[in-house]
Amino acid sequence: MIPLAPPPAPSGSAEPIFNGTPDVSESCKADALCTWVLDKTDIQWLANGSYVFILKPLRIIAIIVIAMLIRWLLHRGIRRLTATTSRAAMPALLKPLRERADKQQEAAENTFIPERRRQRAEAIGSVLRSFVTAVVFTMAVLLVMGELGFNLGPLLASAGIVGVALGFGAQSLVKDLIAGLFMLLEDQYGVGDSVDLGDAVGVVETVGLRVTTVRDMRGVLWYIRNGEIIRVGNKSQGWAMVVIDIPIGFVNSEEATAVLRRAALALAEEPEHATEFLEPPDVIGVEQLTVDGAVIRTIAKTTADGQPIVQRELRRRLTEALETSGISERIAVSRMLPRSAVPPTFSSGTGDSSGTPGGAT
Repeated sequence: MIPLAPPPAPSGSAEPIFNGTPDVSESCKADALCTWVLDKTDIQWLANGSYVFILKPLRIIAIIVIAMLIRWLLHRGIRRLTATTSRAAMPALLKPLRERADKQQEAAENTFIPERRRQRAEAIGSVLRSFVTAVVFTMAVLLVMGELGFNLGPLLASAGIVGVALGFGAQSLVKDLIAGLFMLLEDQYGVGDSVDLGDAVGVVETVGLRVTTVRDMRGVLWYIRNGEIIRVGNKSQGWAMVVIDIPIGFVNSEEATAVLRRAALALAEEPEHATEFLEPPDVIGVEQLTVDGAVIRTIAKTTADGQPIVQRELRRRLTEALETSGISERIAVSRMLPRSAVPPTFSSGTGDSSGTPGGAT
């Protein structure tokens, strides 16, 4: 038998078949962070997992910090935008549309700062801050999920489908919210205004993005969805007009006009009511003629809040002026004209031969 050759002796430079800790120095060359951790700590497992244990948490923390910083900056800008409630410094974004076009009355109105403007600015600021918070944190959550390895493609597609479904299913809700937002931007009405919304007429108690509540004269509280409001009649904005018609019978109209004018001007000059008149009241003269005589009209331009007070007081003063001057007695006498007890005869027509008017019997 031919003897077998002995196996070759292992070379001194041969690499070991298995090492308990793998060498990751070669793979770390492609990653600067892995290389830096390996050089500093000489811990191979920490260097190999540096991306998961160090870089990803740092990125997630950076996303959250940047999102909070952006939210804080935007909220600060919104607060500064809405905190200025004076008309002189009111930003154009928060001014009602009618005030943006009206430049002549702006200087006169700068000294009048209603409470409703402050409430409206706070409501708009709250809506803007909520919108900014939702958008910023939604983007931050999506970026964090991307860092954690989630596939955002199917998630965004599903979110789009759900959004479309909710949009079709909640059309009335979206309509109410959009109408409420534009109502605030245009300053159509506010808390404390006397409004006419069609079926509901009364004083506004609360204003929201979806629902407006109005309490009528009988104390009934109406809840009106903003999307269902077609027209708005606001009796509390700007100025108001007092119109009073007084019948004077067949007395001298010039004399009655002079008496009424003196009484109206005397009321406007009183310190108690002087601030409620925007212009001196005027008696414009005979407005119409009726079978009972002439009707004289008195008008006065007042503030919206002072209209009811001025209207009641002006009626009282005009009535007292007519009574003091003696015109009231002549008005009553002129209305009591003698009347014949026998019906008048007609010379022509469809009546019978006796001259009385005819007709169907």
